[in-house]
Amino acid sequence: MTAPRPLALDLTPALIEAAAKSKAWPFEEARKIVARLEKTGKGEVLFETGYGPSGLPHIGTFGEVARTTMVLHAFRVLTGDRVPTRLLCFSDDMDGMRKVPDNVPNQDLLRGHLGKPLTRVPDPFGTHDSFGHHNNARLRGFLDAFGFTYEFASATDYYAAGRLDEKLLVMLERYDDVMAIMLPTLREERRRTYAPFLPVHPKTGVVMQVPIEERNVARGTVVWTDPDTGERFETPVTGGGAKAQWKPDWALRWAALGVDYEMSGKDHIDNVRISGQICRVLGERPPEGFNYELFLDDQGQKISKSKGNGLTIDEWLSYASPESLSLFMFREPKAAKRLYFDVIPKNVDEYAQFLEAYRRQPLEQQLGNPVWHIHSGLPPEPERIGGAAGNAPSSSISFTMLLNLVSASNAEDRAVLWGFLSRYAPGASPASNPELDRLVGYAIRYFHDFVKPGKVFRAPTATERAALEALDAALGALPAVPDGDAIQAAVYDVGRSHFPDTKKLGPDGRPGVSQEFFASLYQVLIGQERGPRFGSFVALYGVAETRTLIGKALAGTLATKVA
Repeated sequence: MTAPRPLALDLTPALIEAAAKSKAWPFEEARKIVARLEKTGKGEVLFETGYGPSGLPHIGTFGEVARTTMVLHAFRVLTGDRVPTRLLCFSDDMDGMRKVPDNVPNQDLLRGHLGKPLTRVPDPFGTHDSFGHHNNARLRGFLDAFGFTYEFASATDYYAAGRLDEKLLVMLERYDDVMAIMLPTLREERRRTYAPFLPVHPKTGVVMQVPIEERNVARGTVVWTDPDTGERFETPVTGGGAKAQWKPDWALRWAALGVDYEMSGKDHIDNVRISGQICRVLGERPPEGFNYELFLDDQGQKISKSKGNGLTIDEWLSYASPESLSLFMFREPKAAKRLYFDVIPKNVDEYAQFLEAYRRQPLEQQLGNPVWHIHSGLPPEPERIGGAAGNAPSSSISFTMLLNLVSASNAEDRAVLWGFLSRYAPGASPASNPELDRLVGYAIRYFHDFVKPGKVFRAPTATERAALEALDAALGALPAVPDGDAIQAAVYDVGRSHFPDTKKLGPDGRPGVSQEFFASLYQVLIGQERGPRFGSFVALYGVAETRTLIGKALAGTLATKVA
C-alpha cells in the first residue's frame, strides 16, 4: 500500500472554510464524497481509476488519473486531512485481446494470440514479459515521472491471488439477478450466448465467451463447452480460473475493493448505471462518480488507444510542459475538447497567465485558479526575466510570440533566439531563466514539426501594400529604442488609416482597427494565419528586422503563393 504524502499546505480554518464554499469542480466532487461518508460511516476513502491496456496509454488515461488526483486533494483539504485516502490505478490486463492495435510493431506475432489475456500475449516491443506488462509499465512510468501517489493493481494478479473471490462467489450465487440486469441491455443474438463469467480455457489460455451450461454454487464452478472441439469443462470462478464480463467486472471491483469514487467518460453513463445495479446485487453501494466529456482528434472523432489517433503523452511533452497538459485536463471537464497538436500553444500561454495572476488573487479566487489544483495548493513563484531580481514575468514572452519569432527569423537555433530575447529583455539568459529557456526549446520543436511545413506567404493586395508602406515609414520614425507601447501605437495608427473599423469607436471618436489588418500582417510577413499582439512581436524581433521583413514582402521575395 502506498500512503498519500503529507499535505504541505497549512490547513488553516480560513482555507477549509473557503474550500467548503468553492465552486471549482474538484471541490464540488469532494463534497459528494463527504456526503457519502456520512451515510456509509467508512473510515477510509478509496479512489479508483481504470485502465484497459489493449493499446498504448494515451492522454485520456493520464487525464483520468490527474483529475481524480485533483478531487482527492480537494477532499483532503475540505476534510482537514482527517480521513485516510488511497488512489488505486486498476489495469484490466486479464481482458482477452480482441484485436491487434494499429500502432504497434510485429502485428503478425500478436494475431496468433487473439483472445488470450493481455498478460499472456507476447510483447511486440520485446521489452517485457507480455503486451499487458509492457503497456502497464508505460503507464506507470509516466505516472511516476509526473509524481502521482497511487497504488497500481493488475487484474491478473488480483484474480489469481483470490482478492476478488468472495464477491465472485456471491455473483455465482446471484447469477440470475445479474443476468436479469444484463440481458435487457443486449441484442437478441448476444442474449443467447451471454454469461457474466468468462472462463479461461485450461488448454489454450483463451478467455472464452461461451454460454454457461451449469452452475455449482457449492463447488464455486461453472460448466461450459468448447464450441470448436465440443469438449466440456468445469471451471472454478475463483483463483483466476475465470474473469467477469466487463460491466459485471466493474461492479465486482467496486464491491470487492470498496471503491468510493471513480470517474468515467460520458460514453459510459449507461454502463455506470448498469454496473451500479450489479454492485448492489453483490451487496455493496456503488461509488460516487463524475462523467467527463470525451477527447476528440483533429477530425472530431473520439480518440482511441487502438487507433492511435489524437496525442500521446510523450508527444505533448515533446512540445510543451507537463503543467500545460494538466491545465488542459483541469479546464471544462464536461465539455468535449479537441486533443490535438494545435491546442498546445494556447494551453502553454494560459498556464503562464493563470500562474502570474494567482499571487494577486484573494483566497476564494485562488481556489478556483487551475494552478492551485495543478500544484496541489502550492503553485510556484512565476519566473522573472533576469532571475529573482527581474521586474517582468517570463510569461510576458509568450509561447505564441516565440513561435512567431522562430518563424520570422527562420532561426531554429537556441543561441540565435536568445540573441533576440536578451536584447528585448536585458538580463535574461538561459542561466537566469531556465523556464523561458525550456519554452524556447519547445517552440523550436513545435515550429519545426507543425508550423514550418504549413507556412504559406502570400503577396499583399493593393490596400495591404499601401498599409505596409505606411507601417514601414511609421516604424522608421520611432525613437532609436522604442518601447512596446510606442510600437503598438504606431501599428494602430496605420491600421486605423488603412483598415478602419467604424463599428468600434474609441473614446476620442476615432475608429478602431479591423482584425483583417492584423491577419494580413501575419499572412504576408510571417506566413501564418494569426499571431500575438503585433507591437509586442516587433519589440521582440526588432524594429530594423521588421522593416527588413516588410521590404521583402513589398519586393515580392517572401511570397510563395499569391492570394
